[in-house]
Amino acid sequence: MGQTSNPKIKRALVSVSNKERIVEFCSFLQEEHQVEIISTGGTLRTLLDSGVKAIDISNFTGFPEMMDGRVKTLHPKVHGGILARRDMDQEVMKENDIKEIDLVVVNLYPFVETISKPETTLEIAIENIDIGGPSMLRSAAKNNKYVGVVVDPTDYDLVLDELQKNEGCISEKRRFELAAKAFSHTAAYDTAISNYLSADQNKDFQENIFSKYQLKEVLRYGENPHQKAAFYVDSEESDNSGISNSSQLQGKQLSYNNIADTDAAFECVKEFEEPACVIVKHANPCGVATDKNIVEAYEKAFASDPTSAFGGIIALNRELDKETAARIIDNQFVEVIIAPGVTEEAIQITKTKENVRVLNTKKLGPQVKGHKFLSVTDGMLVQETDNGVVIKEDLKIVSKRQPSEEEIQNCLFAWKVCKFVKSNAIVYTRENQTVGIGAGQMSRIDSARIAASKATERGFKTAGCAMASDAFFPFRDGIDAAAEIGITSIIQPGGSMRDDEVIQAADEADIAMLFTGIRHFRH
Repeated sequence: MGQTSNPKIKRALVSVSNKERIVEFCSFLQEEHQVEIISTGGTLRTLLDSGVKAIDISNFTGFPEMMDGRVKTLHPKVHGGILARRDMDQEVMKENDIKEIDLVVVNLYPFVETISKPETTLEIAIENIDIGGPSMLRSAAKNNKYVGVVVDPTDYDLVLDELQKNEGCISEKRRFELAAKAFSHTAAYDTAISNYLSADQNKDFQENIFSKYQLKEVLRYGENPHQKAAFYVDSEESDNSGISNSSQLQGKQLSYNNIADTDAAFECVKEFEEPACVIVKHANPCGVATDKNIVEAYEKAFASDPTSAFGGIIALNRELDKETAARIIDNQFVEVIIAPGVTEEAIQITKTKENVRVLNTKKLGPQVKGHKFLSVTDGMLVQETDNGVVIKEDLKIVSKRQPSEEEIQNCLFAWKVCKFVKSNAIVYTRENQTVGIGAGQMSRIDSARIAASKATERGFKTAGCAMASDAFFPFRDGIDAAAEIGITSIIQPGGSMRDDEVIQAADEADIAMLFTGIRHFRH
């Protein structure tokens, strides 16, 4: 048998956990191209029950399955048939009665699905680690010069099309592409196992991280048109609600900046238990509010800074209803609306602006521990997500004047918003509404002045407002600036060398000052 760059598919080994369309696929192989099919376990039974002829792997190898199925495909006749180089291994194949296997169709035990179930024990997880499957996939992928390999049911049509176009063959280019996908599949599988076992050892950080992320879509471009970009999502099931597990109900394809800003907006709105709306522009909140219902929360958030809200991202922590959708469409140009639920009536309204992207995400649940990633040259910074929460009981009152209950609530509201504003961050609030936000300045006093300017531009009274700072005040100038515009309460982490000086400034202005003991840098 001579070498060929495009060998005909004569024999296929099929063993799949996901049996979607496998009968249809194998029927076509058999009926249209006379492919001999070897199979195992549940896949074999599925094929035989559906009238597809298939050979039991034990009959093919002449060796029985053993150890409750742990050993069935780990045999020289299997791996020899897959790994054989068609131009140089014929003699050893003949000596050992090894037949060529030209196509391997395998997907693996559902390990990730198994460990996502709360009742799964370590013992159950271990038994759901596939050994033979990854071995066959790696063998087939390595020998892609001669062998095709399929791990994804969505590729069945592609393979069948190849066989039709190429008279029962899969092109060399396609075999190579399928091999690369197979190696990615096994890498992600192994990473899931590694991460699960590492977590069981209470490790905060895993040995490998990125093979667990799967390509969701290639984007039109990145932050700028000259940059290529793509969106990857965690392959492991999560109870988190947010951009990664949302479904897009209408609108243009999400851009790189859309995704980043939507994530920032929705993570912020999740902080609030009351009906809340967050509007984000260029990665920073420009309007945040809560109220008795979602439409009033939106109206207050929009009123916080209508100019910045133009072309912004709107996140809601309640279902997008008809009334709220109508107010949004009437009020402003919006890029994205994301909510945990969207009514049919709301969609009918947003459809009048067909380019508006409407995203429906999972119902909100408790915060789940996760990680944030930041690339650096030839490296990656990884940290836990900032799940730091401050409640009334955590606050330390350091000023002479005790804050009122209303001031405490205003401070806590401002503190929740401040967490999502780029550092240096200053936030002014009153009555559960932002009135001025200063973000991302090199000095804290500049952020304070910008926040005050924003409030004045919108006609808000700053007298009686609360002020939040994401980090401590290094000097008293920020407090003096707050006093000038009538701020009556300040919430900040504390911890500066000049805390005494800062507290003294608050006391001189009769400002109530609260320390959180936790900061929220957001670079």
